[in-house]
Amino acid sequence: MKKSLFLLLISLVLVLSACGNGNSNQANSKSGANSSPNASTSPSPSDAADSSDSGTITYQSESGPIEVPAHPQRVVALSGYAGNLLALGVPLVGVDSWTKSDPNFKDQLKDVAEVSDENVESILNVKPDLIIAMTDIKNVDKLKQIAPVVTYTYNKVDYLTQILEIGKAVNQEKKASDWIADFKARAQKAGEQIKAKIGADSTVSVIEGDAKSLYTFGDSWGRGTEIIYQAMGLKMPDKVKEMTAKDGYYDLSLEILPQYMGDYVFYSKDPAGDASFQQTSTYKNIPAVKNNRVFEVDATTFYFNDSLSLDYQLDFITKSLLGN
Repeated sequence: MKKSLFLLLISLVLVLSACGNGNSNQANSKSGANSSPNASTSPSPSDAADSSDSGTITYQSESGPIEVPAHPQRVVALSGYAGNLLALGVPLVGVDSWTKSDPNFKDQLKDVAEVSDENVESILNVKPDLIIAMTDIKNVDKLKQIAPVVTYTYNKVDYLTQILEIGKAVNQEKKASDWIADFKARAQKAGEQIKAKIGADSTVSVIEGDAKSLYTFGDSWGRGTEIIYQAMGLKMPDKVKEMTAKDGYYDLSLEILPQYMGDYVFYSKDPAGDASFQQTSTYKNIPAVKNNRVFEVDATTFYFNDSLSLDYQLDFITKSLLGN
């Protein structure tokens, strides 16, 4: 009897020990999946899917990893990034004043509030779950108390990489990547058609401003420059290339303007600005002006290089240079 009782106790101990080890191994397995020192903090597609179950993903921003909503529903977009988010179908609740006044976004932003980084309360009132902006915004520490803040340094990466990064930040990398591939194909095709029509050596320049201040731009400063010079491969006047190399843009005066006007010119014009310089003999005698090769466009539609603005600019540039 004693021997039987002893064997029974031994069996019970072995069973309890096995159960304990099983639970311990399971717990270690779960924690190890997230705590491996060699694991990347940037989620793979499968990681993002797992993380989205808890409502967040980890985005590797230029300032480090940031936990952001897996499916943001109330985004504030500052610094001209709204068009990228609209193209991805991401719901916006607040945008900056420049974006709000852009005719390209009028219908899509009619119910979206105008907010400002200088007025923290304006952003607090729209209850965002994510804020996207440039690194130079004001009150960033206060904004981080409202929602996760993802910031980008302007021109730290090229314009298409910027679009892709914003796609990653809102868990829409595939959609952003598909848009980029389609845009590049459309722009390249248009560029080939344009060069065949106007000649590969014909130069194109972009100017903006009025009688008080005029500027010309390099190949990565919005205003359609990324499309003209990078995507289409059209030629920049040598003088423009030289003087915009440092800052990306260059201040002009009426006296030197003719040196910076290419064979074809896109004038990003403020409808409310003073364009009296266009009535001077200096301007009227510029070859591009005399040959009716200056294409004027509302400056508010040409400021940005987001997805929707690029679509509009590509269409305008293509039709202008092909004579459509």
